[in-house]
Amino acid sequence: MTSAPPTIAVHVARTVKRLRQTRGLSLERAATQTGVSKAMLGQIERGESSPTVSTLWKIASGFRVSFSSLFEGNAPASGEQATEGHERVWGEDSAGMQARLLFPYDPLLGFEMFMIEIKPGAMSESAPHAAGVIEHVVVVEGEMALRLDEHWQTLKQGEGLRFSADRPHAMRNVGAGRLRFHDVIHYLPGAASGR
Repeated sequence: MTSAPPTIAVHVARTVKRLRQTRGLSLERAATQTGVSKAMLGQIERGESSPTVSTLWKIASGFRVSFSSLFEGNAPASGEQATEGHERVWGEDSAGMQARLLFPYDPLLGFEMFMIEIKPGAMSESAPHAAGVIEHVVVVEGEMALRLDEHWQTLKQGEGLRFSADRPHAMRNVGAGRLRFHDVIHYLPGAASGR
């Protein structure tokens, strides 16, 4: 009898702990490097807390790894199909946001791709990502208000925007229905490693 694959929360907990330990960091030093408190990192590693997407971005940026590496096991080589070892969706019920991994980080191409869904009236705020991270967003359904620094702009279905993600940014659903958009995250050389 085979055991069930780990849930994404269990996988994230194991991955964060492995990343910290392979770098030889204490929880305190990892907290300084990521901007996530020592207590929160410990809770994440023990599977006692389900971190928000924003917190996961801080961890990925602090450890200089791709965002999808927190979700995936071994990323497939370019041209290979991703394996289904566990769920590939991270949800935030309280924030009204869900991120589905479509393509994990590919070190040869330097990008990963997500389908993001945000409930009406909900907003996702992000702290600055690592230098060299570029986001490309394309609205598939609904209407998005996108804030870069303190400037808001609206994107409707079929519209897209590319921006440097190393500054504060936020995405809000300003439509009556759900907001769905593709988020392609591109890492310039040196911005992230696969692990």
